[in-house]
Amino acid sequence: MSPPPSDELPAARRQPLQARSQERLDRILAVAEALIAEKGSEPLKMSEVAQAAGISIGSLYQYFPDKRAVIRTLAEKYALECRTSIEAELAEVHDKAGLSAAFSRLLDLYEQMMDSNPVMRDLHAGMLADKLLAELQLTESRAAGALLAAAIMRVFPKADAKKVGTLAFLVWQLGEETMRLTLSAKRGEAKALIEAYRRMSLRAITNPNDA
Repeated sequence: MSPPPSDELPAARRQPLQARSQERLDRILAVAEALIAEKGSEPLKMSEVAQAAGISIGSLYQYFPDKRAVIRTLAEKYALECRTSIEAELAEVHDKAGLSAAFSRLLDLYEQMMDSNPVMRDLHAGMLADKLLAELQLTESRAAGALLAAAIMRVFPKADAKKVGTLAFLVWQLGEETMRLTLSAKRGEAKALIEAYRRMSLRAITNPNDA
Protein backbone atom coordinates (compact mmCIF):
# COMPACT_ATOMS: atom_id res chain seq x y z
CA MET A 1 0.00 0.00 0.00
CA SER A 2 1.36 3.42 -0.89
CA PRO A 3 1.88 5.91 1.97
CA PRO A 4 -0.93 8.41 2.66
CA PRO A 5 -0.73 11.81 0.91
CA SER A 6 1.06 14.43 2.96
CA ASP A 7 -2.08 16.56 3.22
CA GLU A 8 -4.17 13.80 4.74
CA LEU A 9 -4.10 12.18 8.15
CA PRO A 10 -3.06 8.54 8.03
CA ALA A 11 -6.04 6.28 8.58
CA ALA A 12 -6.20 2.79 10.01
CA ARG A 13 -4.12 0.54 7.76
CA ARG A 14 -6.17 -2.63 7.86
CA GLN A 15 -9.90 -3.03 7.92
CA PRO A 16 -10.80 -5.97 10.16
CA LEU A 17 -12.38 -8.80 8.21
CA GLN A 18 -12.88 -11.23 11.08
CA ALA A 19 -14.35 -10.99 14.54
CA ARG A 20 -10.93 -11.48 16.12
CA SER A 21 -9.47 -8.56 14.18
CA GLN A 22 -12.41 -6.36 15.11
CA GLU A 23 -12.01 -7.32 18.74
CA ARG A 24 -8.32 -6.41 18.64
CA LEU A 25 -9.05 -3.07 16.95
CA ASP A 26 -11.70 -2.28 19.54
CA ARG A 27 -9.24 -3.14 22.31
CA ILE A 28 -6.57 -0.87 20.83
CA LEU A 29 -8.98 2.06 20.65
CA ALA A 30 -10.28 1.40 24.16
CA VAL A 31 -6.74 1.36 25.50
CA ALA A 32 -5.86 4.55 23.64
CA GLU A 33 -8.97 6.24 25.04
CA ALA A 34 -8.05 5.20 28.57
CA LEU A 35 -4.49 6.48 28.20
CA ILE A 36 -5.62 9.80 26.72
CA ALA A 37 -8.21 10.19 29.46
CA GLU A 38 -5.48 9.66 32.03
CA LYS A 39 -2.79 12.00 30.70
CA GLY A 40 -3.82 13.49 27.36
CA SER A 41 -2.97 12.75 23.75
CA GLU A 42 0.28 14.70 23.53
CA PRO A 43 2.45 12.23 25.55
CA LEU A 44 0.71 9.16 24.10
CA LYS A 45 3.20 6.63 22.69
CA MET A 46 2.53 3.75 20.33
CA SER A 47 4.68 1.43 22.46
CA GLU A 48 2.52 2.32 25.44
CA VAL A 49 -0.67 1.52 23.52
CA ALA A 50 0.71 -1.81 22.34
CA GLN A 51 1.81 -2.83 25.81
CA ALA A 52 -1.52 -1.91 27.41
CA ALA A 53 -3.42 -3.70 24.63
CA GLY A 54 -1.33 -6.84 25.10
CA ILE A 55 -0.02 -6.94 21.53
CA SER A 56 3.34 -6.44 19.86
CA ILE A 57 4.29 -3.07 18.43
CA GLY A 58 4.40 -4.72 15.01
CA SER A 59 0.80 -5.87 15.38
CA LEU A 60 -0.25 -2.35 16.37
CA TYR A 61 1.39 -0.91 13.26
CA GLN A 62 -0.65 -3.30 11.14
CA TYR A 63 -3.72 -1.36 12.25
CA PHE A 64 -2.35 2.16 12.68
CA PRO A 65 0.75 3.63 11.04
CA ASP A 66 1.30 6.16 13.82
CA LYS A 67 -0.24 7.96 16.78
CA ARG A 68 -2.00 10.51 14.61
CA ALA A 69 -3.96 7.72 12.95
CA VAL A 70 -5.15 6.48 16.35
CA ILE A 71 -6.23 9.99 17.33
CA ARG A 72 -7.95 10.53 14.01
CA THR A 73 -9.90 7.30 14.37
CA LEU A 74 -11.08 8.33 17.83
CA ALA A 75 -12.05 11.77 16.53
CA GLU A 76 -14.02 10.18 13.70
CA LYS A 77 -15.72 7.84 16.17
CA TYR A 78 -16.95 10.76 18.27
CA ALA A 79 -17.92 12.71 15.16
CA LEU A 80 -20.10 9.82 14.02
CA GLU A 81 -21.76 9.57 17.43
CA CYS A 82 -22.49 13.30 17.41
CA ARG A 83 -23.84 13.31 13.86
CA THR A 84 -26.13 10.37 14.66
CA SER A 85 -27.56 12.31 17.61
CA ILE A 86 -28.01 15.42 15.45
CA GLU A 87 -29.85 13.49 12.76
CA ALA A 88 -32.14 11.86 15.31
CA GLU A 89 -33.01 15.14 17.05
CA LEU A 90 -33.63 17.17 13.91
CA ALA A 91 -35.39 14.53 11.81
CA GLU A 92 -38.84 15.19 13.28
CA VAL A 93 -38.64 18.99 13.46
CA HIS A 94 -41.62 20.55 11.68
CA ASP A 95 -42.48 23.67 13.68
CA LYS A 96 -40.79 26.56 15.44
CA ALA A 97 -41.25 25.16 18.95
CA GLY A 98 -39.84 21.80 17.88
CA LEU A 99 -36.85 23.49 16.25
CA SER A 100 -36.03 25.41 19.43
CA ALA A 101 -36.46 22.36 21.63
CA ALA A 102 -34.35 20.09 19.41
CA PHE A 103 -31.51 22.61 19.14
CA SER A 104 -31.49 23.16 22.91
CA ARG A 105 -31.42 19.42 23.57
CA LEU A 106 -28.48 19.00 21.22
CA LEU A 107 -26.60 21.82 22.92
CA ASP A 108 -27.28 20.26 26.34
CA LEU A 109 -26.17 16.86 25.07
CA TYR A 110 -22.94 18.24 23.64
CA GLU A 111 -22.21 20.08 26.87
CA GLN A 112 -22.79 16.89 28.87
CA MET A 113 -20.53 14.88 26.56
CA MET A 114 -17.74 17.43 26.91
CA ASP A 115 -18.14 17.51 30.69
CA SER A 116 -18.12 13.76 31.12
CA ASN A 117 -15.61 12.67 28.48
CA PRO A 118 -12.00 13.81 28.98
CA VAL A 119 -10.98 12.31 25.65
CA MET A 120 -13.46 14.49 23.77
CA ARG A 121 -12.16 17.54 25.64
CA ASP A 122 -8.58 16.64 24.80
CA LEU A 123 -9.32 16.13 21.12
CA HIS A 124 -11.38 19.30 20.94
CA ALA A 125 -8.68 21.37 22.60
CA GLY A 126 -6.02 19.96 20.29
CA MET A 127 -7.83 20.61 17.03
CA LEU A 128 -6.56 24.18 16.70
CA ALA A 129 -2.99 22.91 16.89
CA ASP A 130 -3.54 20.23 14.25
CA LYS A 131 -4.59 21.55 10.85
CA LEU A 132 -5.92 18.24 9.61
CA LEU A 133 -8.00 17.55 12.71
CA ALA A 134 -9.34 21.10 12.42
CA GLU A 135 -10.38 20.31 8.85
CA LEU A 136 -12.16 17.18 10.08
CA GLN A 137 -14.06 19.26 12.63
CA LEU A 138 -14.93 21.85 9.97
CA THR A 139 -16.27 19.12 7.70
CA GLU A 140 -18.46 17.87 10.53
CA SER A 141 -19.71 21.41 11.17
CA ARG A 142 -20.72 21.68 7.53
CA ALA A 143 -22.56 18.37 7.71
CA ALA A 144 -24.31 19.29 10.95
CA GLY A 145 -25.10 22.74 9.56
CA ALA A 146 -26.72 21.14 6.53
CA LEU A 147 -28.93 19.03 8.80
CA LEU A 148 -29.90 22.13 10.79
CA ALA A 149 -30.57 24.09 7.58
CA ALA A 150 -32.89 21.34 6.35
CA ALA A 151 -34.84 21.49 9.62
CA ILE A 152 -35.09 25.29 9.42
CA MET A 153 -36.37 25.09 5.84
CA ARG A 154 -39.09 22.66 6.89
CA VAL A 155 -40.28 25.20 9.43
CA PHE A 156 -39.76 28.23 7.18
CA PRO A 157 -40.21 26.92 3.61
CA LYS A 158 -40.28 30.43 2.11
CA ALA A 159 -36.92 31.42 3.57
CA ASP A 160 -33.91 31.90 1.28
CA ALA A 161 -32.32 28.45 1.24
CA LYS A 162 -28.83 29.76 0.49
CA LYS A 163 -28.94 32.25 3.35
CA VAL A 164 -30.32 29.60 5.69
CA GLY A 165 -27.49 27.24 4.75
CA THR A 166 -24.90 29.89 5.53
CA LEU A 167 -26.64 30.80 8.78
CA ALA A 168 -26.91 27.19 9.95
CA PHE A 169 -23.25 26.47 9.19
CA LEU A 170 -22.17 29.61 11.03
CA VAL A 171 -24.35 28.80 14.04
CA TRP A 172 -22.90 25.31 14.25
CA GLN A 173 -19.30 26.39 13.85
CA LEU A 174 -19.77 29.11 16.48
CA GLY A 175 -21.07 26.37 18.76
CA GLU A 176 -17.84 24.43 18.27
CA GLU A 177 -15.80 27.55 19.02
CA THR A 178 -17.93 28.29 22.10
CA MET A 179 -17.33 24.80 23.46
CA ARG A 180 -13.61 25.15 22.81
CA LEU A 181 -13.61 28.49 24.64
CA THR A 182 -15.31 26.96 27.67
CA LEU A 183 -12.43 24.50 28.07
CA SER A 184 -10.21 27.30 29.35
CA ALA A 185 -12.91 29.18 31.29
CA LYS A 186 -14.01 28.77 34.88
CA ARG A 187 -17.19 26.79 35.33
CA GLY A 188 -19.44 29.77 36.02
CA GLU A 189 -18.11 31.70 33.06
CA ALA A 190 -18.31 28.61 30.85
CA LYS A 191 -21.99 28.17 31.68
CA ALA A 192 -22.67 31.85 30.96
CA LEU A 193 -20.94 31.54 27.58
CA ILE A 194 -23.03 28.52 26.63
CA GLU A 195 -26.27 30.21 27.66
CA ALA A 196 -25.36 33.36 25.72
CA TYR A 197 -24.65 31.21 22.68
CA ARG A 198 -27.98 29.40 23.16
CA ARG A 199 -29.97 32.66 23.24
CA MET A 200 -28.17 34.11 20.24
CA SER A 201 -28.51 30.94 18.18
CA LEU A 202 -32.17 30.36 18.99
CA ARG A 203 -33.00 33.92 17.92
CA ALA A 204 -31.17 33.38 14.65
CA ILE A 205 -32.54 29.98 13.66
CA THR A 206 -36.14 30.76 14.64
CA ASN A 207 -36.09 34.06 12.71
CA PRO A 208 -34.07 33.15 9.61
CA ASN A 209 -35.64 35.87 7.48
CA ASP A 210 -34.22 38.50 9.82
CA ALA A 211 -30.74 37.04 10.09
